[in-house]
Amino acid sequence: MELNAKYDRLKDCLRSLKSVAVAFSGGVDSAFLLKAAKEALGDKTAAVTVRSCLMPCREFDEAEQFCTQEHIRHIICDVDPFCIEGFEDNPTNRCYLCKKEMFSRIRQTAVKYDIAEVAEGSNLDDNGDYRPGMIAVRELGIRSPLQEIGFTKQEIRELSKRLGLPTWNKPSFACLASRFVYGEKITEKRLKMVEHSEQILAKLGFSLFRVRVHGDLARLEVMPEEFGKLLEYREQINRELKDLGFSYISMDLEGYRTGSMNETLRKQQ
Repeated sequence: MELNAKYDRLKDCLRSLKSVAVAFSGGVDSAFLLKAAKEALGDKTAAVTVRSCLMPCREFDEAEQFCTQEHIRHIICDVDPFCIEGFEDNPTNRCYLCKKEMFSRIRQTAVKYDIAEVAEGSNLDDNGDYRPGMIAVRELGIRSPLQEIGFTKQEIRELSKRLGLPTWNKPSFACLASRFVYGEKITEKRLKMVEHSEQILAKLGFSLFRVRVHGDLARLEVMPEEFGKLLEYREQINRELKDLGFSYISMDLEGYRTGSMNETLRKQQ
């Protein structure tokens, strides 16, 4: 199907919701969905951002800027993930525990503001990885319009570019808790270590990256074509990450990829 026609179908789907609260992280997918909802429903659209220590400050700031530029009502919902039972122990269903609490709060916010539906931005490509959080999304009756219409990540980026959205080429982001090997305790201090470590890589100009945590070791994932750059800045990165509290810094020879912490789960299965 031609992309413009697909986009029209998405807006028709959103109009049928009457009013919608879009779970908005400021990322590529949720920004695209929010833009479409605004075009379809106008002021009956609201963005709801869950603010927590799992979201870097720069991501929250960009989410605020987007809503301001697009003249969209932005509702902030503060959640402390450490109040979620079992979260800090980082079990394999951690994402389910988080999503259940956070989307429950978004649903409550929608009810408070008399908004009929809640929607989130998962796309077709998200079906290819271990994502227990999607179980919570379905249990709570949250709509996933991009999946319903059949959008892929590449199509979302292409249409975002046509729409002039600043997020069209934004690197993918996942919550900071996804950087920890399952079973390893998550603390606020260690979350900050990850956030600041990734900010160092961002300032050095790396395009896509993750800092994965294995005890006191930081495993750096960057794109294979940027391996040389990682070695060029090796001493600086090593020094600054050790200053943050890591004892060892390693480079993952497979490079950047999403969901690398799930690879051991797939092998076990």
